[in-house]
Amino acid sequence: MRHLLSVPRLASQAFSTTVRQMKNKVPDRQKVFLEDNGLPVHIKGGSTDVLLYRLTMTITITGTGFSFYWLLLACMPKSKA
Repeated sequence: MRHLLSVPRLASQAFSTTVRQMKNKVPDRQKVFLEDNGLPVHIKGGSTDVLLYRLTMTITITGTGFSFYWLLLACMPKSKA
């Protein structure tokens, strides 16, 4: 029973020690996103953001194309031959 009472104390010590060791990266990231280099905000994060953006646009355009294809196919009357 005594070890169950010490669990909250151990958990709070574990989280409080990790918070002190972490460095605040927000000001560094703000500098990157606020500098005026002519890039849109969704690409300023680097090559990973560019890759994710292009992948998302490819999936979106492909899905739209397939949707139009199936709508066109559904609109065409089938021949009764």
